[in-house]
Amino acid sequence: MEKPLLHEDALDLLAALEDARVSYLVVGAHALAAHGIPRATADFDILLEPTAENAARAVRALAAFGAPLAQHGITADDLATPGTVYQLGLPPRRIDLLTRLSGVSFSEAVQDRVLAEHGGQRIPVIGREALIRNKLSTGRAKDVLDVELLRAQEEPEAG
Repeated sequence: MEKPLLHEDALDLLAALEDARVSYLVVGAHALAAHGIPRATADFDILLEPTAENAARAVRALAAFGAPLAQHGITADDLATPGTVYQLGLPPRRIDLLTRLSGVSFSEAVQDRVLAEHGGQRIPVIGREALIRNKLSTGRAKDVLDVELLRAQEEPEAG
């Protein structure tokens, strides 16, 4: 897999998630880049598995990372609830922690995950087919274009 270009905060958070054994996937534009289609983005999206056990591990990881959980009123219950979005920082370095992804469940998304290498870290990324299902479900023009680019990669070159 191609490595997505990640800023230091994102790498530090990913390391904290790994240390705490959090079940997560990189999604969004950074996942698209990992599949060979770089696109500008203002955030870094991470999908968390929304279970009580995983949410407790995620809270520990976020605390170790230095996230202001108490000031933001974020608890493990929030991260175990599908549909929660917790944002850290400001664009273009904002990190979005999601507990639901449009068009695909976490269990579906993790089935065909791929691992991207970055700075010695192995980063779990949503797989191509789940990413396509997610992007098709949003109805946004930029996501439709992303799907066209992903599918064009699959077509054999004429020659």
